[in-house]
Formats: sequence, structure tokens, C-alpha cells
Amino acid sequence: MELATATLNDDEHPLIPSDRGFQYTSHGFKRRMDKAAMTHSMSRVGKCIDNEPIESFWGTLKCEKYYIHSMHRKMEYNTIKR
Repeated sequence: MELATATLNDDEHPLIPSDRGFQYTSHGFKRRMDKAAMTHSMSRVGKCIDNEPIESFWGTLKCEKYYIHSMHRKMEYNTIKR
């Protein structure tokens, strides 16, 4: 986060959507958000209307990067095993 905030111009104050994960609800994260003058967007439990874009991003990233590599490793393992 420090690297990302270091690239911001003085007049840039992005909105950061997140889920309710422990890293985003910690006091340290809140202090960093306040220091960078960023707005944190986090819905109440069970109300994820403003969180959908970031959940969609993480879902796509996992699908394209993690699951595909996992599948390729399984295919490689099965090829070697034979």
C-alpha cells in the first residue's frame, strides 16, 4: 500500500472498495487510509452492493491465474505419473 500511495498526486484521493476481511478492518489499515486521504468503501454484513466490482475483480483474477495454473499442474502431474 505504501508503494501505491507514494505514486498519488496531492489532489488524488481514490475510493478503495473492500470486503470485511480482517486486514481491511484493522486499525493499521485505517491509519494508512487516513494518512493517504483515501475513502474506504465497505458495506455492512450481508449488504454487498458497493463491494460487487472488487469481488468480481478478485473472482476473475483467481479464475484466470490461480485455477488455470492449478489445472495445468494437475495435468502435468498426471502426464508424469503415467
